[in-house]
Amino acid sequence: MAKRSDKHNDSSQMQGILQPDVTDRLEKEEKHKQVAAEYDATDIAERASSCSSKSPCAGVERGREGKRDEQVWKQREEATDSCCLLEDLRRLPPSRVTPERLSFDVTHTVLVDVGVFNSGGGVQAQQGRDMWHSNFVKLPCSPSSLMTKTILKIHTSEVKRWEVISKALERLAKKRTVTVDNVEEAIMEYNPKYKGQWSFDALSSFVKCIPEAENYSPTLFPKIAALASRLHEHVKKGIPLLQRGRTASITLSQVQISCLLANAFYCTFPHRNTSSPGAEYHNYPTINFNSLFGQWSERKKEKLRAIMHYFKTVTDDNSKPRGLVTFERHCLKDTDTPKWRSCKEKMPKLHVTSDGLIETEGTSMLQVDFACNLIGGGVLSSGLVQEEILFLMNPELIVSRLFTEKLGDNECLIIKGSQQFSRYSGFSDSFEWAGPHEDHLTRAKRDECGRLHRQILAIDALRFRHRREQYSMLHVTRELNKAFCGFKAYGQSDPDIATGKWGCGAFNGDPQLKAVIQLMAAAVAKKGMAFFTFGDEMFKESLQQMYRLLAAQGITVGKLYGLLEDYCAIKQTADVELFQFIRNNLSKSLL
Repeated sequence: MAKRSDKHNDSSQMQGILQPDVTDRLEKEEKHKQVAAEYDATDIAERASSCSSKSPCAGVERGREGKRDEQVWKQREEATDSCCLLEDLRRLPPSRVTPERLSFDVTHTVLVDVGVFNSGGGVQAQQGRDMWHSNFVKLPCSPSSLMTKTILKIHTSEVKRWEVISKALERLAKKRTVTVDNVEEAIMEYNPKYKGQWSFDALSSFVKCIPEAENYSPTLFPKIAALASRLHEHVKKGIPLLQRGRTASITLSQVQISCLLANAFYCTFPHRNTSSPGAEYHNYPTINFNSLFGQWSERKKEKLRAIMHYFKTVTDDNSKPRGLVTFERHCLKDTDTPKWRSCKEKMPKLHVTSDGLIETEGTSMLQVDFACNLIGGGVLSSGLVQEEILFLMNPELIVSRLFTEKLGDNECLIIKGSQQFSRYSGFSDSFEWAGPHEDHLTRAKRDECGRLHRQILAIDALRFRHRREQYSMLHVTRELNKAFCGFKAYGQSDPDIATGKWGCGAFNGDPQLKAVIQLMAAAVAKKGMAFFTFGDEMFKESLQQMYRLLAAQGITVGKLYGLLEDYCAIKQTADVELFQFIRNNLSKSLL
């Protein structure tokens, strides 16, 4: 490992860089540029990034004579970009002053028996009572869930819906093999309203075209049905909704999550099949899998490969996971919202790289999900960008759609302890399921609450129809508050942040503006940040240069906020990039 250098983020040392004499300052900057140029000339043939079909930014060419010694490489990188090493950033597990034991309170609902768990007795469902209430998930096994059943095509009567569901599921579970027609028939028994409306062509085409080595669906369908039918055994108390405007959290076992997702697969959740404005759950994402089963496409095929692999793993007694996962909704109070114009914090630690991925190199950091305000986005339909891919590789995240209301402007969702089950290659139309993933975190010691050392932060950026709309301080401040809400420390020793081009791409955000916003939010949250450019070498270098300038001049968040105000004003009439605007203005301030 390269020797750690602290000089780039020590404010007292940084003050030593600042000289009252302008000429001296400019000479130092010019000297720094010359040093960087020397390194660039030496390494120019050896530093081209190579992006493979397996993932963006697969690695860096180390020259014709083989891979360069990692220590020398990192030392040169540090010397030229003034950013910290990835190893300098804080990861889980943190050292705790007081170990955090599993506990519950008025804002934290735990669905497992806390006493049994803390005494080493393993994971058992917490006893409780059904809650058929607007503040809770309406479970399919609830005695209050009713449906109308036609008898002999003449008479109708109201029956408990779970009786119909459990009979249909148990019938499937008893079979050695189950066809897609059998699956459709069972689902339509307790969703008769949608007969003729729901299509299963994607699921049917998937089973027909899947490679022979993977064609385990006919024997897996019964196992998923058996798991779904045991919902009343695994979930014995009401699951509260994580509602808008309230900070609250839910802890579930991975077995409970698999059972809930098995029910989503068989479309058992009541009142969740429409998102029309007047619907009870119109402000929540969909959860039943019917939208995944229809309208065949290559995207649907690859999604189903990931989903079926997840169920293959969790229905096998030898591989099913046995830990806990916590879902935390945080709502930023007005009293905690920073006064951005007055913030005195300077730039945080920053590592910028065009290599690697948030979910791999950012493991055990706070990994940013470039989220939709309806969590999970189009994971159960046709969407297939960063958030959807994340949810497919970590299907336990999908269960958050069951109870998480649409995120507000001052809210985020943090998921602690989810497991990665799959690998992938490509993005969007080029996305492919690349096989099982052996999550090395499962081999490490879990935290005191039985969770893997993985934290995923869902923050939704604004989506701009026209790119120019984002150059408004109203929108900039909203994005600052959203990022700060997610980055803010909510524990004793939270990890640093792994992020990238949040809110760009389909959301039409300006990468330079979004990078500066995240830097400012991280600074106020007192968190370091790893920024992954996903193969964009030019943006990596421009961000490094901008960071070096901001850090060397000791620019505060408040000063930067003022520059953004000026930039938004001038952007209405002039076409100038943010980084160039900042450089020009900081140069003028030296004269």
